[in-house]
Amino acid sequence: MSDFWHFVKIMAAHRLSTALALICAVISAAGLGVGLLSLGPILAQVLDPVKGRSLKVMAEEVNAGGGYWQVPDWIVAELPTDLFDGVVLIVVCLSILTVLGATANFLHQYLSQTLATRTVADVRMQLFDRVLSLPLGSVVVKGPSEYVARLVKDAEGLQSGLVAVLGKSVAQITKGLAALVVAIIFDWKIVIAAIIVGPILAVILRKLAKNVRRGFKGSLEAQQDLLKQSTETLQGLRSVKANTAEERCRERFQEMNEQVVKHELRMRIARAVSSPIVEVLAILVLAALAVIAAKNIIRGDLPFEDFLLSLGSLAVAGASFRPLAGIINEISAAGAPASRLREAIDDTPEDAREQAATLPPHEKSIAFEGLNFTYPNADQPALVDVNLTLNRGERVAVVGPNGSGKTTLLSMLPQLLVPDSGCIRIDGHDISQVTLKSLRAQIGVVTQETFITHGTISENIAFGVDQSTSDDIRQAAELAHADTFIDRLPNGYETSVAEQGASLSGGQRQRIAIARALLRKPTILVLDEATSQIDSESEAAIADTIRQVTGQCTVLVIAHRLATVLDCHRIVVMDHGQIIDAGTHEELLGTCPLYARLTETQLLPSGA
Repeated sequence: MSDFWHFVKIMAAHRLSTALALICAVISAAGLGVGLLSLGPILAQVLDPVKGRSLKVMAEEVNAGGGYWQVPDWIVAELPTDLFDGVVLIVVCLSILTVLGATANFLHQYLSQTLATRTVADVRMQLFDRVLSLPLGSVVVKGPSEYVARLVKDAEGLQSGLVAVLGKSVAQITKGLAALVVAIIFDWKIVIAAIIVGPILAVILRKLAKNVRRGFKGSLEAQQDLLKQSTETLQGLRSVKANTAEERCRERFQEMNEQVVKHELRMRIARAVSSPIVEVLAILVLAALAVIAAKNIIRGDLPFEDFLLSLGSLAVAGASFRPLAGIINEISAAGAPASRLREAIDDTPEDAREQAATLPPHEKSIAFEGLNFTYPNADQPALVDVNLTLNRGERVAVVGPNGSGKTTLLSMLPQLLVPDSGCIRIDGHDISQVTLKSLRAQIGVVTQETFITHGTISENIAFGVDQSTSDDIRQAAELAHADTFIDRLPNGYETSVAEQGASLSGGQRQRIAIARALLRKPTILVLDEATSQIDSESEAAIADTIRQVTGQCTVLVIAHRLATVLDCHRIVVMDHGQIIDAGTHEELLGTCPLYARLTETQLLPSGA
C-alpha cells in the first residue's frame, strides 16, 4: 500500500484545498455532536413537564456549579423561561445546525472529489508523458494496450481509493468520533466496554482487505489482456472477416473474459463478509451493553435517560463506523492500480541525457560502425556487425529478404532502437551522445504503416511541426503529389479524416505521410516501403521529388519496387542481419546471387 499512500501525499500537497475539506468534515461532524448533546435538555422538558426546568434555569445552574464550561450572561438573559418556548428554540437551533452541517458535508465531498479527480488527472498526464518518452522497444514488448489499461482502468481504481480516503473515510470517522465523544459525556463506562471490540474488528478487516487487494491486482492484469485482445481484433477486423476467424477470436476473448471473472470472484468473499461481521459484532456489543446498563439502572447508579442518550449516541457512532468496512476494501483495492501506475511512471525514459550536446546539421557523412542488436526473447540476432558509410546527398537503397534486418537497421538512425554494441556517427558525432530532439529534428521518416490522426488534412501533414504555415503545408503536399487528391476533397486541406485514416485510400495516406516528412525539411530522409501502395504515376512523380531533395539531404530507402531501387546511387544487400554486398544494380547482378534472385522474385516492376 506504500504506492497508494505516495499518491495520497501528492493529493495532500494541495494544502489549502485539503485543509478546507478536513475543516468542513469537522464542522459537519461537530454539528452532529452538538445535535446529540441537545437531546438532553429536550428530554428533561418533554419527559418530565411538571419538574422540568427551562433553558434559562439550566444555564444558571451550570454557571452556579463553577465548572469549566460557563454560559455567557448575555445569553442567559435572552433564554426563554417557558418550557414550550425552550423546546421551540432548541428545535429551531437544531434545524439551523442541520443546514450548516449539511452545507459543510457538501463542501467536504465537493472538495475531496475535486482533489481526487485533479490528482488522478495529473498522474494520468504524468504517465502519458512518460510513455511517450519510453524507448520504443519497451513499449513494443509490453504492448500499447498495457499502457492504455493503466491510463484508463488503473487511474479509475486509484481515483476511487483517493475519494474513499479523503471523502468517505474522513466523513464517517469524524461523525463517528463526534457521536462517540457525546456518548462518553453521557456515560463513559458504557463506552469503554464498546471500544474493546475495536481492535478485534481492525484485525479482521485488515485480513479481508489484503485478500481484496490481491484479487484486484489479478483482475487488473486480466482486464489488461482482455483489452489487448479486443483492441487487436477490432483493429484487424477486416482480416478477421476475410479469413473467417470470428470463432477463433470469440474463443480467445471468452478465455480472457473468464480470467477476469475468476479474479473478480476471488474478492467476493472478502467484500461480502465484511459488512455482516460488523453487524454481528455491533449486535453483540449492544447486547452486552444492555446487560451492564440494566444492572446499573436497577441499582440506581445510572439514570435511565443518560443510558438512553449514551446508547443512542453509540448507535449513531456505530452507524457512522459501519461503512468503514466497505471503505477499507475500496482503499485496499486501490493499492494494486497505484503500484502499477507508479511502476510505469518510474520507468527510465529513453532520453535521460540532460547534459548531452546538440547535433549540428548533417553536412558530411553517416557511419554505421559495428552494429549488433538482438530483440528481447529472440533466438537470433537482428543485426550482426553491420558497417556502412553514406555520404551527404547520397541515395542508398537497402534490399534483402523478409527478416534480413533492413527495418531494424534504419530504425537505429533516429534511435527508435538502440544497438547492443557499436555506434552510429553523423559527421563524426556519436548519436548516443547528442539529444534525441536535435537528432530526430533532422530526420524525416516514412513507413509502410502510416500514422493518421483524427483531424484535418492540414493537421496531419503538420503533425509534429509546430511552426508551419499554410503555404509550407501546401508546398510539402505538392512535393509529395498529395495536392491532386486533396484539392478534390469537399473542404480541401480542412477536410476531416476518420480515425486511423479510414476515409482515405492506402496511397492517399502514404502521400500525406511523405508530405509530413518533407515538411520537416530534413537533412536525412528515411523511406521504409514508402511507395508500396502508390500507383506508378505517383511513384514516378515522387521519385522526381526525391531527386530534388537529394541535394539537400541523404536518402535511405527500403523498397520492393525495382524502379525505386534503380534510381539510387548505391544498393546495399542484407541477409540474416548482415550486409553481404553493396554496389550498383549492374555490379550486384554479377557479384551477388542473392540480389539477382531478389530482382526476379521480390523486386517488383514499377506499377506492380
